[in-house]
Amino acid sequence: MELVCDYMRDDTLRHALNELTAKTFYFDFESWVTNGYFEGDYIPYSFIEDGKIVSNVSANRMIFLRNGVRKNYIQIGTVMTDKAYRKQRLARKLLAHVIEQYKNECDSFYLFANLDAVDFYAKCGFSKEVEYCYSVKDEFCGEKSKSIGENFIPVDASYKQMKQKYMDMVRHSAVNSSMEQINKFSLQMFYTVDMENVYYAKDIDCFIIAEVENDVLLLQSVICRNKVMLSEILQRVGTKYHKCRLGFTPASDDMYMCISERYNGENEYRLFYLGEKMESIMHEKIYFPELSHA
Repeated sequence: MELVCDYMRDDTLRHALNELTAKTFYFDFESWVTNGYFEGDYIPYSFIEDGKIVSNVSANRMIFLRNGVRKNYIQIGTVMTDKAYRKQRLARKLLAHVIEQYKNECDSFYLFANLDAVDFYAKCGFSKEVEYCYSVKDEFCGEKSKSIGENFIPVDASYKQMKQKYMDMVRHSAVNSSMEQINKFSLQMFYTVDMENVYYAKDIDCFIIAEVENDVLLLQSVICRNKVMLSEILQRVGTKYHKCRLGFTPASDDMYMCISERYNGENEYRLFYLGEKMESIMHEKIYFPELSHA
């Protein structure tokens, strides 16, 4: 059994990783890499045997502006072991290797654990933390927020010029939140490769990633070259909604419109961290951008 790492541009090894990822999480990385969205910040560490990836832990380099202060984190992700190789502590060995590799290069480690893996990460020395999620106050939602302005319209994925404009703006977007990922291009394109739920408003030159379900607007991301106020965005949402939930921590000058509540991941995940510099997440009422989850 051999340890291999940082091989996403190696077709043979990437295909082997895709096989285990598809079996475990029901997706793969192929189109993300071949379309040019992978830029090197996703680094898999894997055990391979007879040409087969049998266990993996990936390190994701994450650069944030957290309330205006640059932070370099490592987000742990794609932790998996082939069923035939479990109970050999392979993932634990890989996790320890990744921590040793980056402990002097980052401010903290963190991850979003599946509910069935909570005990595993606790045994590996990680601490559980609570985030704060944000929603918009009722008086700023729906028809109450309407004013003159062009509505956001869906972006047609076949319109190559508009998709290129979106990609360029993702790379050079203004800071629109209190916890803004700076190196967001790769993950943003992982989630929006088909341009699903991507909308554009010409008069403010702004893209959003949003969807409405059961009269609730989920605003996941705001992409623009110059900061746009949250009120300006909500005024241009043409779809009817009565409540709005944010997939990010609002910027300080938008905070007056929002309310926060403790959030532990509910039935989806639990946030774990390693390193003292992450302990203030709860006190600062930080919510990691949903499109930054790796």
